[in-house]
Amino acid sequence: MSDKKSLFKNVRVIIFILAILASIVVIHPGYNSAEGATTNLNYGLDLEGGSWLQIKLQGALAQVDADSGMIVSQMVEPVIGAPIQITDNNLDVSGGSPSEKSITFTTSFPVSASQLELLDLGSVSVDRLNQETTQVTITTSKETLIQAYLSKAFDAEVLPISTENGIVYEIRTEVSEEELSAVMNKVGGTILKNEDGTSTYKEGVSTDTRDLTREILNDKLNSLGLKDIPVRTVGEDYILIDFAGIDLATAKDIAEKPGKFEIRVQTTGNETQHVLYGDSIVNVGIPTFHDNQWHTPFTLNEEGARALQKVAIETGATDSPDSHYLNMYLDENKIYGAPLSYSAAARLKETPIYSWEASTGTDEAAKTEASMLQIHLRAGALPVNVVLVGSGHVDATLGAQFKTEAVIAGLLSLIAVAAVVFRRYKRPEILVPMVGTSISEVIMILGVAAAIGWQLDLAAIAGIIAAIGTGIDHLVIITDEVLYEGKLPPTKVFISRIGKAFAIIFGAAATTIIAMSPLVVMGFGALKGFAITTIIGVFIGVVIARPVYGVVIKELLEADGSGTQESMAE
Repeated sequence: MSDKKSLFKNVRVIIFILAILASIVVIHPGYNSAEGATTNLNYGLDLEGGSWLQIKLQGALAQVDADSGMIVSQMVEPVIGAPIQITDNNLDVSGGSPSEKSITFTTSFPVSASQLELLDLGSVSVDRLNQETTQVTITTSKETLIQAYLSKAFDAEVLPISTENGIVYEIRTEVSEEELSAVMNKVGGTILKNEDGTSTYKEGVSTDTRDLTREILNDKLNSLGLKDIPVRTVGEDYILIDFAGIDLATAKDIAEKPGKFEIRVQTTGNETQHVLYGDSIVNVGIPTFHDNQWHTPFTLNEEGARALQKVAIETGATDSPDSHYLNMYLDENKIYGAPLSYSAAARLKETPIYSWEASTGTDEAAKTEASMLQIHLRAGALPVNVVLVGSGHVDATLGAQFKTEAVIAGLLSLIAVAAVVFRRYKRPEILVPMVGTSISEVIMILGVAAAIGWQLDLAAIAGIIAAIGTGIDHLVIITDEVLYEGKLPPTKVFISRIGKAFAIIFGAAATTIIAMSPLVVMGFGALKGFAITTIIGVFIGVVIARPVYGVVIKELLEADGSGTQESMAE
């Protein structure tokens, strides 16, 4: 007699059933009179309707050179109000350690180290040579001087980036080649040329800055409690944002809120002094109500905390906080202003403060202001300014139509496949498990999508259909290997043949996953969704569903009497 185990005691079948049940639970299909059929699935712009925005990152990249002495003169003389004379400069000499690189100048005007440290030129040493001459030595590098000069000239962050061709300066604001050339000419500098004679100037930002901006936008937009909002890069300098289920006006309103955040301290009258940008804010908390006021908590990093302490002391805010408001700006528009508390002012005299709370008041308007300040503080982390360059809208009715048509297309694909399979084998005991396996794979793919919050769009639907096609190919391979002249082979032959079938299937699946991987890694817009869905479908099919099909088809064919005498005796 056969020693066959029950199908429901087979470990692979148990895992398969549990995966199906888990997927159905995660998908959570339901129905109510108000919304009709409901699930936990997230639909993308194509299927839900909504808006899309394309934004461009403003910046410039270039290799430049300049006279380091002229840079120091250009930056120091307006600060001290007197001319300087460069007496020593080894910044252009190759070799030597960074600690030995310095530039020295003398001036007849008294100078303090703290006065010059604000220029971020380097480590400053001041010596009073006599009653009329002060000598200043700045330990620095030429790259640091150029960075500080460009940052001040364009009032923007500037990052030197090391490349195999030299230092490339990333200016994180919109700057034309003509403007950059004019600024460099003032310090005896110029924009360098490539080996082929073309300019090294390039409009745009670095890949790291682009990816950082995308991550910040993604965190910012999805923290608003709206539906999952995919933020993806398109090309080198553009970011595409889909707002499924959100109209175009609301989408623009949301997307345009992020901007460049800055904190400045009031000095005298309407004059203010820069303290820090939004990238010094490392954490923003949820607004809370305590001490009879609404507060928005946020935390500064080491650099930001020390910058705030330094400026507060220099401007006198620690001695007279009521006269020196701490103002916050978003895209140069003031969004908040309040004096330091006396306790904070006293503490700043001794040590930096990392954790802060911005108080907005006691009423509902203050609560709303605290919530908006939370959003603005998060938006302040954007490293560059962005500009809206394109937008579009997919009508919700059209999205619903696409969704219906996608379901119909999937069903037609499944029916067509079933018809072809039945024509080939003409045996219901093969057709039913084969079609059932394909349906189960679709359920598990949708379960994974619901579990991870993946948005299903038309590209994802195409990926599911591609996974169905790949799955049917694999099931046909298994079936052809299992059947031997229309009958089950002896068990030893069956095991050999099923092993051969899965060797082919694993090879084909690996090839598909490898072929799709570049689309996932490089992120070609909607094709990324197609690739991810296809990979998930192939992986689920190979690991869970198709091994179970091999078990089920053998049991059903034996029960149908298609097995050989030898196999039945075992």
